[in-house]
Amino acid sequence: MKIDFKIAGEKDVPEILKMMEQFNSIDNYPFDKGQTKENLLLFLADQNLGRAWVIDSENLIIGYIILAFGFSFEYGGRDAFIDELFLKSEYRQKGIGKLAMDFIQDEAIGLGIKVVHLEVEKHNEEGAKLYRNKGYEDNGRVLLSKKITDNKGI
Repeated sequence: MKIDFKIAGEKDVPEILKMMEQFNSIDNYPFDKGQTKENLLLFLADQNLGRAWVIDSENLIIGYIILAFGFSFEYGGRDAFIDELFLKSEYRQKGIGKLAMDFIQDEAIGLGIKVVHLEVEKHNEEGAKLYRNKGYEDNGRVLLSKKITDNKGI
């Protein structure tokens, strides 16, 4: 099976949105298709935000990767976050995730990224194993998040 990683474009949005909905349903995360489409189009239009690729096998889109850029003084410059890596269920456990992680490594070097971060659900043991085998480590910290709204409440 030949696997290619292609920069995502506007023509890929409908298929990526279907996969994003599947991705979010795995852990019952809320999914607003309209808002996600708007954000995806914004992301694709501004390469300063990061990169998105579709994973292609024989002209079929079988997955996608979203790499979002940031900046870290601690790590000495541009950092990035693998915001989403998704493969359709029938393409999992076939070594494609390993290829995707190698691809991201190579792209990160070319983009001048100093460190790549990711998060994995506690129940996703296969994903965690893949990431650890590719050199990702628990940094001993806890990721904390807060949604920012226009109200000042806590």
